[in-house]
Amino acid sequence: MQPSVTRENFDQWIVPTYAPASFVPVKAEGSTLWDQEGKSYIDFAGGIAVNALGHAHPDLQLALQQQATLLWHTGNGYTNEPILRLAKQLVDATFADRAFFCNSGAEANEAALKLARKVAMDNGHQDKNEIVAFKNAFHGRTLFTVSAGGQPAYSKDFAPLPQGIHHAVFNDLTSAAALINDQTCAVIVEPVQGEGGVVPAEPAFLRGLRELCDKHGALLIFDEVQTGVGRSGSLYAYMHYGVTPDVLTTAKALGGGFPMGAMLTTENLAAHLNVGSHGTTYGGNPLAGAVGGKVMELINRPEVLAGVAERHQWFVEGLNAINQRLQLFSEIRGLGLLIGCVLNQDFSGKAKQINLAAAQEGLMVLIAGASVVRFAPSLIITRQEVEEGLLRFERACRAVTEGASV
Repeated sequence: MQPSVTRENFDQWIVPTYAPASFVPVKAEGSTLWDQEGKSYIDFAGGIAVNALGHAHPDLQLALQQQATLLWHTGNGYTNEPILRLAKQLVDATFADRAFFCNSGAEANEAALKLARKVAMDNGHQDKNEIVAFKNAFHGRTLFTVSAGGQPAYSKDFAPLPQGIHHAVFNDLTSAAALINDQTCAVIVEPVQGEGGVVPAEPAFLRGLRELCDKHGALLIFDEVQTGVGRSGSLYAYMHYGVTPDVLTTAKALGGGFPMGAMLTTENLAAHLNVGSHGTTYGGNPLAGAVGGKVMELINRPEVLAGVAERHQWFVEGLNAINQRLQLFSEIRGLGLLIGCVLNQDFSGKAKQINLAAAQEGLMVLIAGASVVRFAPSLIITRQEVEEGLLRFERACRAVTEGASV
């Protein structure tokens, strides 16, 4: 018999890098979860844009169960059928010719940045090692990726940081052009800054980055860890913008809840990561490949991608109606089912308070900075779940606007 555990045990046994909610979810289905007490929660957080098909999707369960009876893990000295099939799905569906599999978005970005530096080195440009990223970006928590992310709060305590990384202003092409030069090996950008406040890139900005990279021989890396696998309403957001990167990173929704990531790139660039130059023990294991393959099969369908745009409208219309009544948000922005509600000046800094109030009402939401409430729900969330979740969200917002203690 399993010993009982509580939320308090987290504070006793777990390294305190997180401050999790006061409740402990124990089961879930679709976009509804239940905690240890049986209380239900509508999930607008999606495991931070991971659960693109909701919880306990029967087809994903079956894919995992079937593979679990066959082959779990061999290490990177061997390949396996599920990961080869997933690689074929990804290269067939995107600009890429090759895939490198890993376990997370941070690892995918780490691989992309290492690739950029190695390409320059292999081509005889030892001084071409600088990376241009953007303020308020988020690319992961490894030392390299947290340095590329433009949020000093996440990196300042780990100095000295990797050098040669410069940060321009997002959506400001003049700022980027001032930093991109012939010593730049890569520009890394999120098509929508997620952690930075759910800020979509302007199309002209991404087009301009493509031109600057071409001019200076730098790789353009799109971090699509959060925007990829249907979240934008296109399979990948670069398709929405019509700007093709040299390297794309993907994770989160790719595994539908099973940890996995990938770096996608072209034949010529992939050749620089030759045998022994990079690797990962768990990356590309058969369980991840089986689940990821089923995720891609289910999401990369016209009706599912079109449904993202439809659900975006459900949310925006509902949120605008709430805002008319409460006058809480200065802007509702985002792309597809990555939506940010920007608190107005009267409620600036209270996103976490709304997050806590939502949990009390039986709703899971995210924040993106101190003043943005973020939604990243399942791409197939039902209208009933959206409507019930927005009712709970309005009650939470009203509690905050009326000054109730949370």
